[in-house]
Amino acid sequence: MYTINFLYQRTPIKSFVIICAVVFLLFSCKKKPEEIRPVVQDITESVYASGIIKSKNQYQVFATVNGLVQQIFVTEGDTVKKGDAIIKVLNETSQLNTENARLSAQYAEPGANTEKLNELNLIIEVARSKMMNDSLLLHRQRNLWNEGIGSRNELEQRELALKNSISAYRSSILRLSDLEKQLNFSSNQSKKNLQISTTIARDYTIKSEVNGRVYSLLKEKGEMVNTQSPVAIIGDANNFVIELQVDEYDIAKIRIGQKIVLNMDSYKGEIFEAVVEKVNPIMNERTRAFTIDAAFTKRPELLYPNLSAEANIIIQTKAKALTIPRSYLIDDGFVLMPNNEKKAVVTGLKDYQLVEIIKGLSAADLILKPTK
Repeated sequence: MYTINFLYQRTPIKSFVIICAVVFLLFSCKKKPEEIRPVVQDITESVYASGIIKSKNQYQVFATVNGLVQQIFVTEGDTVKKGDAIIKVLNETSQLNTENARLSAQYAEPGANTEKLNELNLIIEVARSKMMNDSLLLHRQRNLWNEGIGSRNELEQRELALKNSISAYRSSILRLSDLEKQLNFSSNQSKKNLQISTTIARDYTIKSEVNGRVYSLLKEKGEMVNTQSPVAIIGDANNFVIELQVDEYDIAKIRIGQKIVLNMDSYKGEIFEAVVEKVNPIMNERTRAFTIDAAFTKRPELLYPNLSAEANIIIQTKAKALTIPRSYLIDDGFVLMPNNEKKAVVTGLKDYQLVEIIKGLSAADLILKPTK
């Protein structure tokens, strides 16, 4: 029993010693660093950009007035022409204003005021007749006065009566002229008001500004619309552009006409091509990026707006360049030699995996991958 107990007590100690030895060997073994030689191959410098596919001339449709959606003339996917009605907005106040303007225009028409004109023309005719009669009476009174018949007072009364008749006649003519001017002014003003009201009423029918396709309807019948929220999205049916975002640090390298290679989540494993078509000159202060418009030169058969895309904008390409992986470069200007010494190198083009070595290494040199 004593011997057994002794062996039992020694067994844990032996196990502990063995474990310690294994741990020591594991930590004492150093992993051999990775090493490579520079490779001569083609290298391409490019700028990464991400973005979306957009229909050409794609825009958000806004209402110019507030109101309720009374009628929707299209469905999503329909093709439309410029000027086609999309949505009709109901606004009772606008309709009442238009009707009121139409009534005012009708009431102000010269033809609707014939009675007033006839009345004044009659007054003018009466005044003219009285003036002619007073003129004749004055002429007779003067003849009598010359023959010594009648008094001076009667002659003066005839002269005064003629003056009053002439004034009344001229006044009635002026009243007619003023009435005609007033009626013409009221008529023209009412017509303008009707034209304004009709134009405003036409604004309640939202129309397409381009030939294209209705990609999205954002409102339903009975919903409220205003001038701040879009009601639909319309764009070209077959022409598409790529809208890319380029970081401000890379924008100085971008030029119109540069080639672009891109891929999309909708077409995994496929590569498409495009060219830079436009560089928008203002930076988005929130994202610190510039917007680049590109046109497809090789595109998929079927496209939809807002598909995501990732692209590389080709800056320049060099054939038969001496390259190493970028992970082997230290501080953008050194490499690690087999003796663990840093050696200065001059770099050239860079892509996301490789860097060109212009000076400092040859294809026969062996370099080590630096440990982090």
